[in-house]
Amino acid sequence: MLDSIRAQRRVGRFAWVMAWTGLIVGQLHALARFATQDGKEDLELPLTAVWAEPATDLLQPLLGWADADIVYITYGKIWFPVYLAFTLCAFVVYRRRQPTGIEKGAWWLSIAAYAMASLAVFLDYWTQWTGDYNGAGIEGALFMLGWYVTVPGLLLLVLGSSLLGIALLVKRFRPVLPAILLALTFPIAVAVLQVTSLGSIALPVMFAFGILGRRIARADSAAEAERPNTVLTR
Repeated sequence: MLDSIRAQRRVGRFAWVMAWTGLIVGQLHALARFATQDGKEDLELPLTAVWAEPATDLLQPLLGWADADIVYITYGKIWFPVYLAFTLCAFVVYRRRQPTGIEKGAWWLSIAAYAMASLAVFLDYWTQWTGDYNGAGIEGALFMLGWYVTVPGLLLLVLGSSLLGIALLVKRFRPVLPAILLALTFPIAVAVLQVTSLGSIALPVMFAFGILGRRIARADSAAEAERPNTVLTR
């Protein structure tokens, strides 16, 4: 399904657009979380409070349209398409690159982690509609299940991405910026958690594959213009 140039170009564009969407809407999700009972304590972090408090005042119309938990769950739904986008793009890059050895193992670990993280954010937010994620009902149970998938999924995402980035740097992968972003996933994730919410720890991964996706889309657009029925064979 992802062997054709046209499909790969669409995935590439999807990854690029969703990286920016995650960066912007993800911060609305963070602000929505800070308004919930569980998220208020995040404002005790100085680097979070310094931007979140004035941003909350400025963006109140986008944050105060419903109960805080409903707003939080609604904006959280953005994470599933964002995570799905870089997961699909990672698979496309893997297929095109056909790696071997340690790099191949790093790709397998990373793609498996991205798929698990995508499942986690789906369970966290797309199974929630009433804001009763702390309750004893089905939504509360599914949210808790999502959390059990989220913790290992995000840990593996950070580990796998870091190993993949290092492997790509060793292989002198080009363009180099995506490899650097992946290699620095762990320290960037630690820094991100001092500023915003958990979903944004995937920002280096989003933009690594967003950049690669944009590159694929641009290169393949020119290729398809010359050979519209071309299918990748390697």
